[in-house]
Amino acid sequence: MTKSILKVLNGEALDQPPVWLMRQAGRYLPEYREVRSGAKSFIDFCLTPDKATEVTLQPIRRFNFDAAILFADILLIPMTLGRKVWFETGEGPKLDPLSADDIAGLEIGDVEAILGPVGQTVANLSVALPAETALIGFAGSPWTVATYMIEGGGSKDRWNARRMYWQYPHAMARLLDLIADATIRYLVMQARAGAEVLKLFDSWAEGLPPPMFEDMVIRPTRRIVDGLRAAGITCPVIGFPKGAGPNYIGYAERSGVTAMALDHGLNTQWALDNLPERMPLQGQLDPAALRAGGEALDAEIDRIISAFRGRPHIFNLGHGITPDVPVAHVEQLVRKIRGE
Repeated sequence: MTKSILKVLNGEALDQPPVWLMRQAGRYLPEYREVRSGAKSFIDFCLTPDKATEVTLQPIRRFNFDAAILFADILLIPMTLGRKVWFETGEGPKLDPLSADDIAGLEIGDVEAILGPVGQTVANLSVALPAETALIGFAGSPWTVATYMIEGGGSKDRWNARRMYWQYPHAMARLLDLIADATIRYLVMQARAGAEVLKLFDSWAEGLPPPMFEDMVIRPTRRIVDGLRAAGITCPVIGFPKGAGPNYIGYAERSGVTAMALDHGLNTQWALDNLPERMPLQGQLDPAALRAGGEALDAEIDRIISAFRGRPHIFNLGHGITPDVPVAHVEQLVRKIRGE
């Protein structure tokens, strides 16, 4: 039996789209909060296979989604470059800010040893998941990871990272290549442990001028996809350049990804008109609509399914599920999509 998501990623348009949600293993679930409370830190949580396996399985048990996505974080890769990463309660991820001079001294460490617990989580899941449920591995895309490393955490406009691109282009290119090469090794490990689909999250792809988008988003993504293929990894790759707008076209044409995840701000008809006709697309429900629930949620689900009918389409959010979403609204979404 071919899993429904794999059918779509192979270019098949299904009458009923498969569904999973970004951040489906998360704080909106009481059972997740219970497991999280027993971890020493968020990084420790991600790198403890038993806990990471359990929270990945929780939404599958509740909602029977068509895919599970590995529970981890996009900011594990800086650890393989010798950088410290930690999470402050109420503030999010923190890193020691990276300068252009610092980049010259960076080297890739033993990725497979440092992130080996993630590979074990994937191996656990490949055995524990139902036979019909696909397993998605993932990593942060190099530009997004680089912004966190340079800024020392999240940033509204990624000012320091953007400035470094223009002021120190060779240093910035080296950083992106290091992140990409470490990511290749990380994703190869995931695929060999049992991941059937890989996803690249470029959460900060918004607001980049075309030359910068080409250099910082498309080029390193292509480097990763080519590296995976050179290593014999053939599984489909979903790219998610959130907020990229018209830059989605170049990404679809030149990044090498199999499929595109669409954010909720992208005009649906524009995407259908401008992205390759047989390229599988994923998305693009506004997370706020899921939070609202009720008739508005049903109507938006209907609109999205209708718009993508006849195209290879995976139903998902346009960004991650938020912690305040009632479990009943997720149940409503799954029932609506499946016509139950």
